[in-house]
Order: sequence, then structure tokens, then C-alpha cells
Amino acid sequence: MNRQQRRASAKHSAKIPAGPRANTPDALCEAGLALLRSGQPIEAENCGIRALAANADHAGSLHLMGMVCLARKRYDLAVEWFARAIRQNPDNADWFSNLGMALQHQGRLDDSVKSYDRALQLDSSLVETWDRLGQVLQQQNRLDEAGKSYDRALQLKPELAETWFRLGQVLQQQGRRDEAVLSFDQALKINPRFLEAANSSGLLYFEAERLEEALARFEQSEQLQPGKAGVYCMKGICLLRLRRFDEALIDAAKAFELEQGDAVIADTLACVLQKLGRHDEAVACFDKAIALRPDYVETLNHRGISLAELHRFDEAFASFDRSIAIKPDFSEPHWNMALFRLLTGDFAAGWAAREWGRKCRQVGFVDRRFEKPLWFGDAPIAGKTILLHSDEGLGDTIQFSRYAPLVAGQGARVILEVQTALHALLSGIEGVSLCLPKSASSLPDFDLHCPLSSLPLAFGTRLETIPSMARYLPAPPAALLQSWEARLGSHDKLRVGLVWSGNPVHLNDHNRSISLRRLSAILDVDASFISLQKDPRPDDRATLVARTDIVDLTDELTSFVETAALISCLDLVITVDTSVAHLAGALGRPTWILLPYTPDYRWLLDRDDSPWYPTVRLFRQSETREYGSVLERVRAGLQALIAAFRPGTV
Repeated sequence: MNRQQRRASAKHSAKIPAGPRANTPDALCEAGLALLRSGQPIEAENCGIRALAANADHAGSLHLMGMVCLARKRYDLAVEWFARAIRQNPDNADWFSNLGMALQHQGRLDDSVKSYDRALQLDSSLVETWDRLGQVLQQQNRLDEAGKSYDRALQLKPELAETWFRLGQVLQQQGRRDEAVLSFDQALKINPRFLEAANSSGLLYFEAERLEEALARFEQSEQLQPGKAGVYCMKGICLLRLRRFDEALIDAAKAFELEQGDAVIADTLACVLQKLGRHDEAVACFDKAIALRPDYVETLNHRGISLAELHRFDEAFASFDRSIAIKPDFSEPHWNMALFRLLTGDFAAGWAAREWGRKCRQVGFVDRRFEKPLWFGDAPIAGKTILLHSDEGLGDTIQFSRYAPLVAGQGARVILEVQTALHALLSGIEGVSLCLPKSASSLPDFDLHCPLSSLPLAFGTRLETIPSMARYLPAPPAALLQSWEARLGSHDKLRVGLVWSGNPVHLNDHNRSISLRRLSAILDVDASFISLQKDPRPDDRATLVARTDIVDLTDELTSFVETAALISCLDLVITVDTSVAHLAGALGRPTWILLPYTPDYRWLLDRDDSPWYPTVRLFRQSETREYGSVLERVRAGLQALIAAFRPGTV
């Protein structure tokens, strides 16, 4: 039986009865309620009028008239009828509950709560009343009470999807997001077509950065209600943050096609294009977003990044400046401008602005809170104990540890605290009195502290004053060097170490890393190639296993000291921009670094040397942003080294 047939059947069965009892108040009242349930309020009202004509004080009929008025949204009259019925029968819980509903519709929330409370005192098993009470309490922002009311309803009847949803809303308002998302998910489990629950759950997962779960909820929302630009946009953002850029483009483009007048959607599409390296298109799309919303500071910041990637630096700085002018405390444009100032050699502005990165959630600075004051080179430190602590990645720690001897040179006792993986490597740096791993249970007393990456600012570093030493890391132990020499065997060919990819979670990894298959273009020369690549990705691992011309001893690289010893036995390291590049450079070993068109700030622009590492040579992408021509130059350079190589020397 379909819905129309059921409704017709209900109407048929709800006719006013005939017979001797047809005109009694009880019979008329019973018939009226049946008519009301079947959607016939006018007929139900006629029953109530006839019943009251027979007995003006008949409680059931008074209640029936209240229900009719409630159905017809005549709430003032409904309250009057329910009140008259209750005066006749003050012990009927359902009637107090219905009075509460009428009062709720009137906006008389305090009176509604009192009526629901009385109903539940009479009968605490009224599930719908607990739910309605929760709704009124939620309207009054009495969230603890509302949550308890919903809880009670769900204890009595756990399959109420709407109640689970409302409970989720209360928990979300209370800031209990983990519990809220469980409630939304439970509502969705009970009713898989509950669109609002899918969207609410998805947004909470998104805010918690549980992106896979958020994406699953938005996909469910899309299935329930296709063609919604907002859902496509949220899917696009999730995929963007998951670095599934090609998929993100599909959804972001759908959202933009459906709603071209939404600045957020235009910005989302532009950000995806930016990650795909399509910066000209990204800038055009950012411009559309700004035309829609001129004060959109996030878009101005994003636009600046793409302009800088196009090496249109003056325009990029103008875009960052405009974002900052609108919102001076917005940290991201300060940070991005700092990086591009440093990249273009403007160290005076760059180092100071780089400190804004400590306020950027996505940057990843390790923010240490100490009671002792920060030192930025602004006070004498002779006779003081200063803690220098790592605050970024492994490569940054290696790069900026070069400043420790300069700090010691000002008369300070230097304590160096670094990542545990680097502790053994950096323990012997000149000027360091004590080197500790971050895993140490406690720190000795100190007077001042400075993050390692703030030391260039503390020393007012400029291009011409970079503390550039051919080597500043201590030499690995002789026994280790001998051990690696033995493992490598005869030195009858040029020994070349290889690193082709960095940490996959790095924000710019898609630009800086390449595949081993791509790097193989340089491996057909007469040299010995040694892998320094830790944790190769699945495709690279398969390529590595298939190639017999690459020596892979990385299982024996159990520490940075071991890696340093192996690098010290090589003639050359070829690497992308990773911590190994810094390690090899700090050891003073010949190192060739493959760089994207717009590299990290420390490699600067338009030069093939590095003022940070004298033994480093830089191989840059051109504006074509491809590694083919880069690898051709590397291969030609290798052939020149091979021609000049003399066996038996390192």
C-alpha cells in the first residue's frame, strides 16, 4: 500500500461513528482524535464542538479542541483549551505535555518548561516530552539541562535520529566536539539519509583535521543532495589538504561552475590550481575572488604566493601588503612575505618578519615556552648561560647550528638542545658546552634562550655576513669511516650518493621531490651510485630493487652519524632539498642540489652556488618547471667529474 492509499484508508477509517453511542462525548472525542491523526482538523473540530454541546465540561473534548487548535497553529486558543482540560483532569501527563508544546510555539519558554516538567513528574517515560523539553532548554541556551533531557529521551528510545542530532548540536555548542561528532554519526547511522547530520559531522571532522572522515561525510551529503556548490567546495578543500590535487580540481571546478559569485569557492579553485603549478590560472581566479570580496585577506595572501612563484615579486609583495593593511595581525602574509624577501636577498626585512611564522598554525615551528627571557642579540651575554633550541626541521637545525660558536664567542656558556636524531651528530660542535636531546627529561638552569632559527636575526645576518665555513660539523669517528670504506669496496670509480625525495608531508614536497625512475636519466654514466634515500616510497622501492647499478646500504644507516660517515667516503652527493643536503654541505662534501623554479628561501635566486655552504652547487629548474633539462646538466657535470677522476682518492 502506498502513502496515498494509506492516507485514504486512514481517512475512511476516521469517519464519525454512527449508532446509539455516536453522540456521546466520549465517542465524539475518540472520533475527533482519529480524524486529527488522519489529517482532518476541521472534521475533528466539528466532533469537539458536538461533544462540548452535549457536555461543556467534558475534559477529553476540551483537550481535543486544544489539539485541533495546535494542529491549525492557533496557539493562543490551544493554550486556553488545554488549561481548561487540565483543570478538569490535573493528573494527565500527555495533556501537560501538549500544553507545553503550545506554550513553546507561543514563545513562552519558561511556562513551556514548567508544563513539560509537570508532565514528566506524572510520567517519566514520555520520550517525546523529554525531547521537546530538551529543545526548549536548548533555545534558552540552558545547554547542560538540554543535554541531560536528550540523554534521557535516548535512554528510553535509542533509535531517535533527530534527538541524536539535536544532542550533537548541544555538545557542539558546549565545545565538546569529539562527543558531538559521535552524536551526529549516530543520527546518520540510524538514518543514512539524514542530510543535516552528514553535513554537521563532515564539518566537525574537517575542523578536527580528520580529513578522510570529513570527505566521506561530504560524499554522503553529495549522494543525498547532488549539485550543491558548497558540498563540492568542501570536498575540494578536503582533497586539497590531502594533497590529492587532481581530484580536488574536479570538485573545486564543479563548485565554481555552479556558483561563480562565491568568493570562497573562487579562492578554493585558485588554491588547487596553485598546488598544481598552474599559477597564471590561479592568479586569474584569485582576482575573481577579490573582485567579489575586496577585503578577502586569505585570498590576497594566496594570490601573493602565486605571483611570487611566477617571480612577479613586486606584485606579490603588494598583495601581501594589502592583506596586512586590512588585517595587521594576520600572520600568514607576514610569514610568506618574509620567505620571499629572504629568497630575493632582502635579509634586513626577511629575518624579522620570519618571526611571524611562530603564529602560523601550518608552519610547524616548535614553540617552546620558557620563563627565562628570549635573546635576540640585544643584550650582552658574557658570563651567561644560554639555551639554543631547535624549533624547525632536521635540515634547519643542521644549518643554524653553525651559529653556536658565534654565541660562545660572545662569552656565553652554550647549551644546545636538538632533535634526538641529531644529538650524537651535533654534540661535538665547537663552542657547545653541553648538547642535549629533546627527549631529555629535564634541562639544566640557564639565563637566556634563543630558537636556532632566530639566530640569523640575533646576529643581523646579511648576505655578505653569513657565517660560511667549509665545514663546521665534527668529523665522524675514524672507526666508522674505515667500516664504511670496507663496505663500499674498491674506490675505482667516482662514488656518488643519491637522494631523490624528502618528507612527503612537507608542504612543498610535490615540487622538490622527484621519482627514482626520473632520476635514472643520469645513471647511465660510469660511476658508482650509492643510495642515501631513507624510507623510499613504494614505487621508488620497486625501482630500487630492480636496479643493480645502485648500491643500497640504507638499512645500515641507523643514525645521522652513520650517514655522515658514509657521505664522508663519497666523492659527491646529488640530492633534492632535504636534510641530507644540509648534512653533506655542513660536512664540507661536494654536493649538488636539484631545486624547483622557486626554491626554499635559503637557496636564493639566479646563482649556482650557496653562500651558506661553499661546497654546494645548485641545479635549478627554469621557468618550464621540469627536471628534464636539470638532469641533463647534472649528467654533463657528472661526465666531466668522471673524466677528471683518479682512482683511490676521496
